[in-house]
Amino acid sequence: MTESLSIPRPDDWHLHLRDGAMLQGVLPETTRHFARALVMPNLVPPVVTAADARAYRERIRAVVPEGSDFTPLMTLYLTESTDPADVAAAADEGLIAAVKLYPAGATTNSDSGVRDFAAVRAVLERMAEIGLPLCVHGEVTDPSVDIFDRESVFIDTVLEPLRRATPGLRVVMEHITTSQGVDYVRAGGPNIAATITTHHLILNRNHILAGGIRPHYYCLPVAKRESHRLALREAATSGEARFFLGTDSAPHIDALKEHACGCAGCFTATNTLPILAQVFEDMGALPQLEGFVARHGAAFYRLAQNAGTLTLVRRATPLALPDKILTGAGPVTLFDPGFPLFWHVTP
Repeated sequence: MTESLSIPRPDDWHLHLRDGAMLQGVLPETTRHFARALVMPNLVPPVVTAADARAYRERIRAVVPEGSDFTPLMTLYLTESTDPADVAAAADEGLIAAVKLYPAGATTNSDSGVRDFAAVRAVLERMAEIGLPLCVHGEVTDPSVDIFDRESVFIDTVLEPLRRATPGLRVVMEHITTSQGVDYVRAGGPNIAATITTHHLILNRNHILAGGIRPHYYCLPVAKRESHRLALREAATSGEARFFLGTDSAPHIDALKEHACGCAGCFTATNTLPILAQVFEDMGALPQLEGFVARHGAAFYRLAQNAGTLTLVRRATPLALPDKILTGAGPVTLFDPGFPLFWHVTP
């Protein structure tokens, strides 16, 4: 049995840091292990322009823990009034690494998202010209479509037509949750990739609903059937460069999770690497962990691999972690995978 594994410093290609007291409280949970993270722009108000992204980056940098070399990779929130020239200038400056597409109403703070996809055609065409990735929350919001079918319907009715209409557009399907998503990315050619979250490798919909509602397992896209979870595990551990880690770690205070209309999101920044090491070990794929967390995403985003290494050690004693992260905004419950974690991250 492997007892120690050294890998390059990892990246998180989908992270929610929020702002203000919450940002200050949760950022150290990411900087402890990750060298870079692609920071989501769905604040209130959202990060829409280059000026917004520059200001948000400075707020993040101001609270990076002393001694950390963490780099936030910024994104813009795509709206129907986004200026293609502003996007191109931000990309040329190195300010942003991607633009995020939220269908309006699909998830947390997505009300400013896209309703008319024809209205963003000029932005997408400019992005295709300059090679800037479009990160997609891949769900339709039509209330007549079952919530468990919204990813597969999005692929057929929105994403495939969008990609056909914009040749060369580089797309990341974020937080895929279905076997259809896995199959689509595999068949989609070199300009499409996908992130897979930590929690979707652990959860199926029974975890949320069977025996009582568990609000800290509720996320969007919602966890699906067990067959889909197994498809995600196979893809993540396959070694294929088109699949890489995006935790979608999403902090909400307990009062908003444990609520009559609770917020969607799992907070996994603290324990993602120990969980993933266990998953990859269970799948007989520990040698593939390095690619999933440290190589594939950097290659797709055309960035150099991080310098330095991080070591995971398998110990007889389970990792002891707090149940909650205490922030100035309130307590945030840490995702519980439901099994002990024997992999420890060492400096």
